[in-house]
Amino acid sequence: MTDFKDRERAEEAKFALDNETAFRIAARRNKLLGEWAAGLMKLTPEETDAYRKAVVQADFEESGDEDVVRKLLGDLTGAQTDVTEADIRAKLEEMTIEARRQLLGGV
Repeated sequence: MTDFKDRERAEEAKFALDNETAFRIAARRNKLLGEWAAGLMKLTPEETDAYRKAVVQADFEESGDEDVVRKLLGDLTGAQTDVTEADIRAKLEEMTIEARRQLLGGV
């Protein structure tokens, strides 16, 4: 019985760690996306910092990535940049890999 409880606790701990890691990767990715978009919109360093935070906050609106894509697309379109939804989705994938690399050390 003790082995079963130990295994259950280990699985719960792994699940919690995996969820925390996924959250940290998504937050880092969104920060990188915000920086990328701010560069396209030619924001000042102060505006860039605030915009990165706004992109991270946008991810809390709903589960998944659609809220982030919608924010970036709206802001980049409003700033009259020549960026498409497909461009944003490609950059999202690229930044996910970069965020994972930064947080997990090359994985």
